[in-house]
Amino acid sequence: MTQPTPSTLAGLRILDFTRVLAGPSCTMLLADFGAEVIKIEHPQRGDDTREWGPPWLEVGDEQLSAYYLSVNRNKRSVTLNLKTPEGIALAKQLALKCDVLIENFKVGQMASYGLAYEQLQPEHPGLIYCSITGYGQTGPYASRPGYDYVIQAQSGLMAITGPTDGPPYKVGVAISDVIAGLYAANAIQAALHYRHQTGRGQYVDIALLDTQLAALVNVASNYFVSGQNPPRYGNGHPNIVPYQTFEAADKPFILAVGNDSQFAALCKIIGQPELASDARFVTNSARVKHREVLVGFLQVIFSRRSAEEWTAALLNAGIPSGPINQIDDAFGDPHVQSRQLVQTVTFKNGTMVEMAGPPIKLSETPPTIRHAPPFLGQDTTSVLMDWLRLEPSAIADYQQRGVI
Repeated sequence: MTQPTPSTLAGLRILDFTRVLAGPSCTMLLADFGAEVIKIEHPQRGDDTREWGPPWLEVGDEQLSAYYLSVNRNKRSVTLNLKTPEGIALAKQLALKCDVLIENFKVGQMASYGLAYEQLQPEHPGLIYCSITGYGQTGPYASRPGYDYVIQAQSGLMAITGPTDGPPYKVGVAISDVIAGLYAANAIQAALHYRHQTGRGQYVDIALLDTQLAALVNVASNYFVSGQNPPRYGNGHPNIVPYQTFEAADKPFILAVGNDSQFAALCKIIGQPELASDARFVTNSARVKHREVLVGFLQVIFSRRSAEEWTAALLNAGIPSGPINQIDDAFGDPHVQSRQLVQTVTFKNGTMVEMAGPPIKLSETPPTIRHAPPFLGQDTTSVLMDWLRLEPSAIADYQQRGVI
């Protein structure tokens, strides 16, 4: 008999009051590692993203949006009406039995329910409580609503994204949400380690603006060192040349020369070995200074052959290069398939759907997809019975009165 794969976070209970993307991406990551994640939703509406379609997946009589499917696997859905005293009371009972509580309500909303960290901590000193908001719990903007798009603009990310001579662009996915979710998951696991050492929980304050600013990395450092606002480089790089898109005879491709030895190899491939010793290009800093001259020269040469020919020659010489894929090309790539990034999830009625699987590889406790994203409220009864030992008659009464 095959033994189940051990999970890193098996036995960990997480109460998830988050919606949309930042919080759900965090809790999905923790769920992939084996944590039991209870997703708390409104009895009628559920997570906002349940309505964010098309496209839709038809599962029996239900419709699930592709957006919702993307970050809600391995979770159990419980519906609670937090506008009722009984719903709040049930939420508190669940909170006192979890290891981690994570929420992304507006600042002060959880306190109005009696579910803020400082209200729960005296009864549950080991609780790890994470709040994800647009701007954090303190500061002049704390009360503002904050969606990813606004944060991309306000953080300066859009100012450095887009064509050199065009307007600022947003990134094609809600990257500020994703980054916040990753930071939150990392912070929660750090807090778990501290609790393991001391027995004490703590409060985790995650702001989309904070995490997106931190994720500016070298661009932020460029600003602090130079005192200058960085310009947009389109598909170029502010600190490395040549490191950008080039147009081949048939379509564009990517060339990423990261050091002088790679540049020397490039010069041989294009039949211009003398460029490697040209004072204008001999070092990366020189190439950055003479960016326009070098890029223009290379573009003329690259236009003479196909993208596939160039990428093959460059990769054969150890120079990073690659195609600009459509999404179907990316997920259909044999390498991606071999890494099991595309996984099939089966619902109880037999409906199957592919999704991007866990990208993390652990040799002893790999993250896994154990079950499909839940329907709204599908686990309410089982969780209230398992966690709170409620009788079926009490649960039926709550349902009849709109509490759950």
